[in-house]
Amino acid sequence: MASTPEIPRRLPRGTHGLDRRLVVASQRTRLLEAVGRAVAAKGYADTTIDDIVRGAGVSKKTFYEHFGDKEDCFVSAYEAAAEELFERVRDAHRRDPEADWLARTRAGNVAYLRWLAAEPALARVFLIEVGAAGARAANSRERVRDRYAELIRQLQAEARAGFPELPELPGEIFHAVVAAVDDIVVREIREGGAEDLVRLEPILRYLQVALLAGPEVAARSAELG
Repeated sequence: MASTPEIPRRLPRGTHGLDRRLVVASQRTRLLEAVGRAVAAKGYADTTIDDIVRGAGVSKKTFYEHFGDKEDCFVSAYEAAAEELFERVRDAHRRDPEADWLARTRAGNVAYLRWLAAEPALARVFLIEVGAAGARAANSRERVRDRYAELIRQLQAEARAGFPELPELPGEIFHAVVAAVDDIVVREIREGGAEDLVRLEPILRYLQVALLAGPEVAARSAELG
């Protein structure tokens, strides 16, 4: 959710002559960042709109010009972060056109884990606190999982091209892979924090490959231990 060079993080005092669209974009970006920081510090349930506007340096009036309530702001922040992370993973899959599906799987895992490890507090917010944010957040999380399941389905189609004996798997399998990866990462964040998440990559790879291509292929592709 980082602001771009065109969107100022802080607005000058007084008459500044900035384009209204830049002002609005700056306010929204700061509110999205502020809700993440506030929830990281206090938890979703205890975070108030006062916490968010204070962290963003805007008024409540400005808050309500952008969002209907705390849930609306949080879900918008979650979706913005989820989009940035998904794009990072998809770009990693596409970075080397010559790479096979196993290399793409590893590259995507590394990109995913590094992004989360770079922002440990926000990783906890958007993987754990999202569960406390109500039905709209839950629906948004399921849509995010659907996108990852489709990404994994595409990888398995590549695997089947190299291993014709592999069956075409039902969609539920891909959703199960996404849920299992989430569970492993969330457990690590709860117990040890997010800073060392990248060490989980061989485990995630083994899990994914075992379900998509079988344990023998997984054993050859992942260095465990």
